[in-house]
Amino acid sequence: MPIEYRVLPACRLVHARGFGIITDRDIFEYQREAWSRPEVRGFDELVDFTDVEEIVTPTPPGSRMQALAAESSATDPPEAPAKFAIVAGDTLAYGLGRMYQAYRELDPRSTKVVRVVRTLDEAERFLEIEDLAWDGPAATRRAPTNP
Repeated sequence: MPIEYRVLPACRLVHARGFGIITDRDIFEYQREAWSRPEVRGFDELVDFTDVEEIVTPTPPGSRMQALAAESSATDPPEAPAKFAIVAGDTLAYGLGRMYQAYRELDPRSTKVVRVVRTLDEAERFLEIEDLAWDGPAATRRAPTNP
């Protein structure tokens, strides 16, 4: 699968990254596999599409994005709001990410705050984590900036 992920329990984060050619089917498979695990319930999420070369999606993509947002929202625990950062380096990935964000915001079951950003640094700031290199040390939570 062109999406790999790791679970970082210490900072309550699921960190995924895509590479190569991604299809909407790959994204649905990642969603189902990663978020069916009970131990990640309420975790924050980071999906990094910086290394994705191409996204293959039906045209127009709206109905699939809406279906993905609905399926994702259905797994959100109402008692544990979380954050979700999408790193989208190119214009298509950014546009699709924003479409997904809009559909998530419209779903009353959604408890994740979604933000689409251009860089990993922006995602780390939003998620309040640091040291997130894929092959480096595990990420850590930053101290709250506003107590």
